[in-house]
Amino acid sequence: MKKNKVLVGMSGGVDSTISALLLKEEGYEVEGLYMKLHSKPGYHEIHQARAQKAADFVGIKLHVLDLQKIFNEKVFKPFIDTYAQGKTPNPCALCNRNMKFGEMIKYADEIGAQYLATGHYIKTDGEFFYEAKDDTKDQSYFLFYVEKNILPRLLFPLGNRKKSDIKELAASIDGLESFASQGESSEICFVETTYTDVLKDYVNVDEAGDVLDKDGNVVGEHKGYMHYTIGKRKGFSVHGAHDPHYVLSINPKNNQIVVGKKEDLACLSVVLDNLNMFSDAQEFDTTVKLRYRTRAVACHVKIEGNNAYVTLKESVFGVAVGQAAVFYKDDKLMGGGWIAQAN
Repeated sequence: MKKNKVLVGMSGGVDSTISALLLKEEGYEVEGLYMKLHSKPGYHEIHQARAQKAADFVGIKLHVLDLQKIFNEKVFKPFIDTYAQGKTPNPCALCNRNMKFGEMIKYADEIGAQYLATGHYIKTDGEFFYEAKDDTKDQSYFLFYVEKNILPRLLFPLGNRKKSDIKELAASIDGLESFASQGESSEICFVETTYTDVLKDYVNVDEAGDVLDKDGNVVGEHKGYMHYTIGKRKGFSVHGAHDPHYVLSINPKNNQIVVGKKEDLACLSVVLDNLNMFSDAQEFDTTVKLRYRTRAVACHVKIEGNNAYVTLKESVFGVAVGQAAVFYKDDKLMGGGWIAQAN
């Protein structure tokens, strides 16, 4: 295995292109990899061509892997199943663990590359992840589930840079101007409009059902429980209501949703399962993010086996089972898990 050889995940976007360019300028032997993951019609024809154009510009070889079958098993099917269970999935975190830093590290081994690099906005010291310099683009929340043992092999050239600087750099390089002006990619790459449009091809999402109050009384009707996540306040009827009502819980078995006032959404503790911890501490005070792009709140954490019992120091509204809870000590990512209970 060559110690200066790095495999770069290439999407055809400005971030991965600049990452490959920076690594080559630093003296690494760089090769690129484009992964075909989902099967959204027309997507790969466009993006693979962009990735090839980027690789040609940087002057590196581009490998192409068709991983649609594995992606379907490890990311897409769990996405469908989680919504069917009345929970809110986080497919990006699963994709990062299983595909971008799972299958890709296997391919790095195959070609003898010591390192794996991507255009993610995140930092690592080989032991922990850290939030990126550009807090508006930080992606550490979605990488909490990456296996700890591969951290020493990961490189993130953009971790200490601002997105605006990357776009300016691309715009200043002859031949990369078009990359600088590309639009941002969507958070969930296989969802073009709404997640329910994706679900409709696999499950019946439009079966109307009852809306209940906290006491179990039928107070209205909804258009199908998979249209709703915890905290949503639109798309269902509550007879005679003048104040907003929010989804408090979802009962997929009976196709029912329970609604109430905003204060009913207040959560002061969560239980996590399927942990992925970078710290060995079993009980500690830290902060936790319970959703992407939300403020981290102070908490106390007690770990027992593969579960974490998290006591929040302040109420958080609309915590959804199925989402990721990620622990931070200042900008250091301590680990996280999947929300199994919210109380």
